[in-house]
Amino acid sequence: WIGERTPDGVQHLLERAHWDVDVARDILRDYVTEHLGDEQGVLIVDETGFIKKGTHSAGVQRQYSGTAGRVENSQIGVFLCYAGQGGHAFIDRALYLPKPWTDDRPRCEAAGIP
Repeated sequence: WIGERTPDGVQHLLERAHWDVDVARDILRDYVTEHLGDEQGVLIVDETGFIKKGTHSAGVQRQYSGTAGRVENSQIGVFLCYAGQGGHAFIDRALYLPKPWTDDRPRCEAAGIP
């Protein structure tokens, strides 16, 4: 609950507050560089699958998902993390868009993909 007695503040931040996730990412990256960075630190790239039903979620299609261990209807998220002696943190994220999605502008627009 990040120092609060109840989860209300964090729930508001994640569900209702308007904030720029890219600016937050940049601030986090700068913090990690300044406070956690060391010469032995490493960047870690990993993907995970989000099993989905239907066809309207951005990037969803039948594709291999390591989460399921087989081909499933899913989204794939790619994550960048940092790990070093001073600590570890998530740095960035991206939703993998399969070619059928990138080739279909109306479908992307309907799913809110710029």
